[in-house]
Amino acid sequence: AHMINWVRERRPRRLVMITECSMADNVRAELPDLEMLRPCNICPHMKRITLANILESLLMLREEVTIDPALAQRARRSVERMINLKN
Repeated sequence: AHMINWVRERRPRRLVMITECSMADNVRAELPDLEMLRPCNICPHMKRITLANILESLLMLREEVTIDPALAQRARRSVERMINLKN
């Protein structure tokens, strides 16, 4: 939602949107005059995620993801930079 809101509010002249195909399609439909490069990357796993699966995973605590701390630190920095772009 924040990505789409950012595009709506700022109305850049040109944009590269690297995300799941349907999000870029939605932005294209809403802002057809925007010059946008959108390499469509279909993730086969995204379509498997449902609210029921998320609820079950949270209730059962079966799905554990472990990440190397060094990788997590670098990823956290990237996410923090994206969040700070709004400010």
